[in-house]
Amino acid sequence: MKIAFLGPEGSYSHLAAKEFLKTEASTVKAVGEWDECVPFRNFPEVLAAVICGKVDAAAIPIENSLQGGVSQNLDLLQDSENLFAVKEQIIRVDHRLIYKKGVKLSEIGRVYSHRQALDQCAAFLAKEMPFASLRDAESTGFGISRAVEDDSGKSAAIAGAHTENLRSGFVMSEESISDEKNNYTHFLLIKKGENALPKTSERLFFSAVCPHRPGSLLELLQIIAKYGINMTKIESRPVKDRPGDYRFFIEADCNIAADEVQEMLAAIRQHTLECKLIGAYNRG
Repeated sequence: MKIAFLGPEGSYSHLAAKEFLKTEASTVKAVGEWDECVPFRNFPEVLAAVICGKVDAAAIPIENSLQGGVSQNLDLLQDSENLFAVKEQIIRVDHRLIYKKGVKLSEIGRVYSHRQALDQCAAFLAKEMPFASLRDAESTGFGISRAVEDDSGKSAAIAGAHTENLRSGFVMSEESISDEKNNYTHFLLIKKGENALPKTSERLFFSAVCPHRPGSLLELLQIIAKYGINMTKIESRPVKDRPGDYRFFIEADCNIAADEVQEMLAAIRQHTLECKLIGAYNRG
């Protein structure tokens, strides 16, 4: 099996992909020599690889406990046809500083990482290196690559504690530099085709667009409540090319195979402008 992820190796997405690979393999066999995690440069490429059949699945982050939903991936899943989330994985985020050995923190002039990692370490960066330039990278793994390219030692990176095989001369901070130590990211395993969905699930993930009139969101929530289903989260995103309209992404504790869940989805489709099933999965 091949699972796509946002590269390079060592990113949090890579860690999630490896965990998904273990759970996928455990259903039939141990991870074999033909099973691998395949890196891509950005999230559109990650999902495109699933659509065109280059890989069997993709691991993408959908929400962080501090930063909230990953907007780009919510939009990509909404816009993609015939892609579904079939498993979830919760990964603990433990940010560490990667820097050249012997360099004082006050001497570091640039810090590279994914924007979410930079934001999640804002207090540490402001205190320890207030004049450093914070540089966005496509992923935490790419951030390391940028930092080690600087022979002066004036560049550092933020990456996960799981990072291995650092270039000679570079070290990792002994402790987490996250502003909040209790930090987790929710990843989804994406596959192509509705037949990839599990027959039963503990959670359902879908989106809906309500009519642009008073009380329409309340009506949607009342439908969910009518069937005794507990929502675990709800998040809104603007509908593209339709100013003033919003799409609601909703996750709920329920079994996709249950009759009342199918009845709920049918009722939602009847009372909303759009309703799309994004996935069904069991808790990781």
